[in-house]
Amino acid sequence: MLEKNKNWVRHALKDGKKISGAWLQAASPITAEVMAEAGYEALMIDLEHGPGDIMSTILQIQSMKGEIAVPFSRAPWNDFVQIKKILDAGVYGLLVPYVNTKEEALDAVSAVSYPLEGIRGVAGSPRAAHYGNKSMEYLSNANEEIYLMTAVETPVAVANLDEILTIERLDGIFIGPMDLATNMGHFGDPKHPEVQAAIKEVEEKVFASGKVLSTVAGTWEDAKAKYDKGYQLVFFFSDTTSLGAAARERLAQFKEYTE
Repeated sequence: MLEKNKNWVRHALKDGKKISGAWLQAASPITAEVMAEAGYEALMIDLEHGPGDIMSTILQIQSMKGEIAVPFSRAPWNDFVQIKKILDAGVYGLLVPYVNTKEEALDAVSAVSYPLEGIRGVAGSPRAAHYGNKSMEYLSNANEEIYLMTAVETPVAVANLDEILTIERLDGIFIGPMDLATNMGHFGDPKHPEVQAAIKEVEEKVFASGKVLSTVAGTWEDAKAKYDKGYQLVFFFSDTTSLGAAARERLAQFKEYTE
């Protein structure tokens, strides 16, 4: 069970441990509850490509309550107003998409941090701060407890990665393989040799930096290969795409049976 105001996943990652991740794209408290009860450790609520909003985010986080899962979210954009609302909902891990420069990464750091370290607005009334009930327990620890990673999704980000990795408060890097491939001119083809070379470059630099490397995987075999390489946080299940894959497989078995 997650201790109140303590992001055990962030501390485990800093200790070099591997963490299981799953993606929540359906904006459903039911699928969030299913994933949490299954025992996944980091659950990523997708507010960039998913259909959810702040209320559905709160409902999903509430559905994880009492389980080991730590609520993560992919922000729609590197925007401090949206990030403030996501964190106030009770998210403990944040993925900021499309960060291409050190300056943009510093903007993300500022957005997740209360002054004087950043510009996050301070309020004891939102859900994260327990609606005014013992608010200082959250407010005084949030800067140390929020896990922050930024996405490498463009060749510009790859080129600027050395500078991005110098930011001490940045916990990790997330490789977005589909966006990276497409932005390199290989639409939806992360297996292209040029894309694989860029991914290898990112891997080597992040591993050398001591920061956490994260990404997605479509199968357990793919996830295991990434963990074996040194990735610590891989999101290898989804409440939409994994369901679709399982549904297609079962239907194919039915069709094979009836033909």
